[in-house]
Amino acid sequence: MKQALILVFWLLSNVLLAQDKLEYGNPISEIKLNNLDLVSLDTRDQIFVSNATGDVYLFNKSGKQLNLFSPTRQARIHQLEASWTVNIFTFSADLQEYRIMDRFLNPIAENSLLLNTITLPKAATLGNNNIIWIWDESDLSLKSLDYLRKIIIQSQPLNLILNSVDLKVTEIREFKNRLFMNVPTTGIFIFDNQGNFIQKADLQFDQRMCFYNEHLFWVDGENLKMYSISTKVVTDLGPTPVKGIESVQIGREILTFMVKDGIKVYALPEDLKRIN
Repeated sequence: MKQALILVFWLLSNVLLAQDKLEYGNPISEIKLNNLDLVSLDTRDQIFVSNATGDVYLFNKSGKQLNLFSPTRQARIHQLEASWTVNIFTFSADLQEYRIMDRFLNPIAENSLLLNTITLPKAATLGNNNIIWIWDESDLSLKSLDYLRKIIIQSQPLNLILNSVDLKVTEIREFKNRLFMNVPTTGIFIFDNQGNFIQKADLQFDQRMCFYNEHLFWVDGENLKMYSISTKVVTDLGPTPVKGIESVQIGREILTFMVKDGIKVYALPEDLKRIN
C-alpha cells in the first residue's frame, strides 16, 4: 500500500512539473573555452572542465578561473569526475591511463591501466574502497581494479551476461553504490557494487550521464529529459533555456549546459530542488 501511494505521489508531481516546465532565469555566468570537451561539478558547485588535449580547468560558479592542470603527456580525457567528496578522477583511453587529483588539481595517483589482465581499456570510473571500474573492450569484460594494490578483483564477461555482442560503451559511472554503463545504441545497463547485472534502462543518448538525487538527466533535442531510477518513469521537463545544448550537469545549487563554444551556468530551478 505504501509503495502504491509513493508511486501515485511521484506520478502526480511529475504531471505538475511537466505542466509548469522549468524556470531558469538569466544565467549566473558563461564560461568560454577553446576545444571544450567534458564538464563535471563537485559537491561545492565548483566547475571542472577538460579540453581536447587533456588540460583540466577549475572555475567557480561565477565563471572565474581558479586553477589549471596541464599534463606532461597531452591527450584527450574520456572521463572527468569531480562528484566524489575528496578526489578528482580522469581517464584517457588514448594514453590508457588514469589520474587522481585533489581539489586543487594536484596529482595524487596516476598509472597505466595496462596490466596482464587488461588489454584494451575503453572506459573507466572511480568507485568506492580504492576501486576503479574498467570496461575492457578486448574481451568485452567489466573489471574492477584495486588501484592501491594493482590487482584485478573481479572480471565479468558482459557479452554473455547481457546477451549482446554490440557493446560500444561510451561511459561507465558509479552512483550511489550502483554502476551505470551507457551503450548509446542499446541503452543504459545498471549493475550493483559487485558488478552483478540488475536491470537495463531503455534510454538512448550519446552524452555524458548526469545524476541528481535518484534521477538521470539528458538533453533530447531542445528539451531536458529526466529518468527515475526507482520507478523507471521518463519525464519531459520542457525546453532548455538556449538552443544547441550538447550536455547537462547538475550540482547542489547550480546547473550547467554545455554548448559548442562554452558553458552556461544557471541557478538550479526550484522545481528540480523538490525532486527526491
